[in-house]
Amino acid sequence: MATTTTTKDAVASVLDQIEAEGIDFLRLQFTDILGTVKNVSIPASQAEKAFDEGIYFDGSSIEGFVRIQESDMRLQPDPDTFSVLPWRDTDDSKAARLICDVINTSSGDPFAGDPRHVLKEVLDDAKELGYTLNAGPEPEFFVFEKDEDGRATTITHDAGGYFDLAPKDLASDLRREIIYNLNVMGFEVESSHHEVAEGQHEISFKYADGLSCADNIATFRAVVRATAEKNGVHATFMPKPIAHVNGSGMHTHLSLFDSDGENAFHDANDEFDLSDTAKSFLAGVLDHAPAITAICNPTVNSYKRLVPGYEAPVYVAWSDVNRSALIRKPAARVPAASRVELRSPDPSCNPYLALATMLAAGLDGIERELEAPDPVRENIYDFDEETREAYGIDTLPPNLGAAVGALEEDDVIMDALGEHVAEKFVAAKRQEFAEYSAEVSQWELDRYLEAF
Repeated sequence: MATTTTTKDAVASVLDQIEAEGIDFLRLQFTDILGTVKNVSIPASQAEKAFDEGIYFDGSSIEGFVRIQESDMRLQPDPDTFSVLPWRDTDDSKAARLICDVINTSSGDPFAGDPRHVLKEVLDDAKELGYTLNAGPEPEFFVFEKDEDGRATTITHDAGGYFDLAPKDLASDLRREIIYNLNVMGFEVESSHHEVAEGQHEISFKYADGLSCADNIATFRAVVRATAEKNGVHATFMPKPIAHVNGSGMHTHLSLFDSDGENAFHDANDEFDLSDTAKSFLAGVLDHAPAITAICNPTVNSYKRLVPGYEAPVYVAWSDVNRSALIRKPAARVPAASRVELRSPDPSCNPYLALATMLAAGLDGIERELEAPDPVRENIYDFDEETREAYGIDTLPPNLGAAVGALEEDDVIMDALGEHVAEKFVAAKRQEFAEYSAEVSQWELDRYLEAF
């Protein structure tokens, strides 16, 4: 690991906190290519060794990592990610979490298949152009009851609707506990409320730099699920667990700041308060939207959400006044808040790969000096196909197979992922879509079994 004074000081601070908090165990956390959080637990007495030497593990057991003949990997904890786990705070045991980078033991270099490394590489690309990324997500999730065997059902925990209060919103206490746990772990929660569908909720937390934001999303999902489990219910980030109601999205707000700390997206003299840099970034995201969709909407189920009629952003356009477009320009009260909001991602995505591809697309737009199309101020949901064609509005890929095909054809996004991740991700998603295509659903049986 790095041996700078800053890093040494950070490590020393963590070791002091471990002793002061009485931490017994450390969970060393990392993420596989598909976005599943993994962890290795070690006694807190091994913390100094973990920082000095790393912790070795078998990479061949992790989805998309390495082959059996090259399986030795090393976890290198990032001291800036230390956080006590509040739901493990008992009289008998206290645990803390450290997010790790994955290192090749043979070379000592960052592992190309580590999603956190992929994001770091694209953030470095932005830095070379003079920019840093700020991102703010709005993840939604459902809360369901469990059956007598402790398995998740699709019976919603409450019957509330958008912004409802108790007694309809029975999960207000659960959200309060989730927010408490997030606050303990260093989050600054900006808002929480019941979403449109029964049992659906949203908790938004403050924007952060790109890497911290991805770490926060991974942590957020773990906190929500663990807190729900503790309360005897099941929280899921599955994009569309119930048919014919709104699905769960993760609208993501994006902005770039320059080397002087100024918002590079703001221009007070522009009609939309957007700079040329912001418009080129926006144009780049629109241009690469089909490929990004494979990463930001990575499951078969994601495309049950991305259908017209449920407020899902399926149309490749932008707007400053309505939410029917893929990208929205939110109102900004101060220059630092000028940003664009990509509304297609869902919370099942790998946050590191999702932010990496969003940023890579935007940077490509800046480098090519792309011009943003005119904003669409009408409600695109009301357009027929002929009107959409007249406006030049395309739609996102209709299913995972089509999205993966678009990804494979997009050199910019494939390059951003890197050869290892791109190859493994495409192979996994091709297999997932093939398995889904071969299945016979209950809908098909209901529709055809007696009709033919």
